[in-house]
Amino acid sequence: MGCWSSPSTVLACLLLLRPLPSPGCPAACRCASGEADCSEHALSEVPKSLSANTSTLWLGYNFIVVLGPRSFPALPGLLLLSLPHNRLGLIHSQALVGLGALEELDLSNNHLTVLSPETFLPLTNLAKLNLANNRLGELEPGVLRALPQLRALHLQNNPWVCSCGILPLWRWLRHNREKVQEKSLLLCRVPEQLNDYPILALGNESFRQCQEASLSTKHYVALLIIGPFSFTASIFFCTFMGSVIVTYNNLRKEPYFWRRPHIFRGH
Repeated sequence: MGCWSSPSTVLACLLLLRPLPSPGCPAACRCASGEADCSEHALSEVPKSLSANTSTLWLGYNFIVVLGPRSFPALPGLLLLSLPHNRLGLIHSQALVGLGALEELDLSNNHLTVLSPETFLPLTNLAKLNLANNRLGELEPGVLRALPQLRALHLQNNPWVCSCGILPLWRWLRHNREKVQEKSLLLCRVPEQLNDYPILALGNESFRQCQEASLSTKHYVALLIIGPFSFTASIFFCTFMGSVIVTYNNLRKEPYFWRRPHIFRGH
């Protein structure tokens, strides 16, 4: 008779035949061969029980608003992380710690307005970064300098502010044209007279009014320290030189007194 002898044994057999859930695959994900697909599940945060062997993680079309410190479990082999079409507005500087092997990161179609260079420092192997369709007006040059292996960058469809603040990014783009994707869609939004104007079409004359040698906070602190020191040193130097000159003039006059003829008066 076997498993089919009674309804209870039938149910037990069916439960035995059902594949057991993977211990490294969250309930909201579908996992196979190192790939975890957790998209379209109304998630508000990154699942914590992901397998350490995960190489591809899909998290698109969820409701993730913030990536806080260490939002991801230890995923030393993660190569691709996809987070498009969330509501992501803030990424903490420690959010991507532990993802050093990452080669591709998709943050497109979110609400990002600012990015910290420190956020990307752990991603020394990142080759492709997609920041398209966000709310970026500027991008700190340190963000791109933190990615030495970057080969493809998507920045299109952001409300870029084409003023002095975009000068560092403009310089980077001019020197790395081959890395920029969808160049024709990289357009100014502000000021109004430059709306829809291609950023890469801007020339040096567009930034003529910008101060090329703008000073950082460190430079101002250095000036505050060096200024009084230089002033004091100049006073001592002038005093010393004045003393030397006076002494020299006195020494020049003394021989004349020594050689002055004696006048003898008759008795």
